[in-house]
Amino acid sequence: MIEVEIRVRGHVDEDWSNRFGGLDIELTADGDTVLSGPVRDQAELRGLLSWLADLGLELVSVTTGPLRKSSR
Repeated sequence: MIEVEIRVRGHVDEDWSNRFGGLDIELTADGDTVLSGPVRDQAELRGLLSWLADLGLELVSVTTGPLRKSSR
């Protein structure tokens, strides 16, 4: 598993967490949404990114790294 942080332009509904594979949703003061948490692999990450594009959300950034021990 890898830890991922995906930032998109605009606020999404916080109730959509289950639609994003259970990723945490943070709405920022500057109007962006940050999705963060573990994903299984690069294939799952690509699927999430594709789905965000299908929703018409503008991708701002994607950061990945090793899963931290404090994560789920």
